[in-house]
Amino acid sequence: MIKHTICACGIAAALAACGSKTETAPPPAPQSISSESIGHYCTMNLAEHIGPKAQIFLNGKPDKPVWFSTIKQMFGYTKLPEEPKGIAVIYVTDMGQVGDWNKPNADGAWIDAKKAYYVIESGFIGGMGAEDALPFADKAKAEQFAQEKGGRVVGFDDMPEAYIFQ
Repeated sequence: MIKHTICACGIAAALAACGSKTETAPPPAPQSISSESIGHYCTMNLAEHIGPKAQIFLNGKPDKPVWFSTIKQMFGYTKLPEEPKGIAVIYVTDMGQVGDWNKPNADGAWIDAKKAYYVIESGFIGGMGAEDALPFADKAKAEQFAQEKGGRVVGFDDMPEAYIFQ
């Protein structure tokens, strides 16, 4: 009887240990813009647009990002109640690493959107012919751009809804 109790306790402990290991897979890596990269809202190829872009990976869909022609569109997607909320990761163009602002993603300069600093209200006209936010990985580069060209710097969580939906 004692042998069975010890065995049962051992099995229970082993099962509990298995259940406590919650390994999460790393987020998908950003993808390069190709002829298959079609904007979620505009349904146009992203390569045809200037300015920074964004890509969102939804949980369970690591091979197929949702593409955005502008940064404002990406923010709108995260705020609109009718859009999916199971977001694994968001990537935006790091404009501080871009050599040619007319083809910003030729350099593959993708960064985690939640860690980026955004210059807003600078008057920069983005991919859809309207003012857009400019993401930077380096806060000093964002502040320098805002000082030289105008605008102000905000973080991901501080992006004003009034700016997104204007």
